[in-house]
Amino acid sequence: MSGANHMIPGSIAHSASPQALPDILEPGLSVIFCGINPGLRAASTGHHFAGRGNRFWRTLHLAGFTREELRPEAGRSLLHYACGLTTAVSRPTARADQLSRAEIKAAAADFELKIACYAPRYIAFLGKMAIAELTGKRDIEWGLQSLSFGGASTWVLPNPSGLNRAFSLEALVSAYRELRLAVQSGQTEA
Repeated sequence: MSGANHMIPGSIAHSASPQALPDILEPGLSVIFCGINPGLRAASTGHHFAGRGNRFWRTLHLAGFTREELRPEAGRSLLHYACGLTTAVSRPTARADQLSRAEIKAAAADFELKIACYAPRYIAFLGKMAIAELTGKRDIEWGLQSLSFGGASTWVLPNPSGLNRAFSLEALVSAYRELRLAVQSGQTEA
């Protein structure tokens, strides 16, 4: 596996790329939230979802995952809530559509090994693009999936990016809350 440091359970793993955004992971988390790749601002600051228009941290708090709204700089605090963060592809771009399908597919095997190593209960993909390309499955619905990924139950949530205005804040919160309730109830099958 390239970037063997992904295989260091119990630590914050860093990708081999100097511009890549560090994962916030430890073994056995309830949920690992997975963005497709870092935005340029997140990569330059070293903090997930650091873009001014990104609604991730607010959505997570309003959905009940955190007691307070975390700031991107406090992203590591997410581990205290049994949640982590990663990206399917480490290369930063201004928009996810700047990644090629081949680039996402090339990341699939290593990414699935990383998820298997950290063994979360759920992997929550933020948007359909990454899971579709990683699995080759095209009929992706929102919510709990019938397939597992890296041994984890798989959930698909709307992307909280400020560029994704197809979902209001209220719709995002509702979708994320559904995952939180499933985590609390122990639901792992569609």
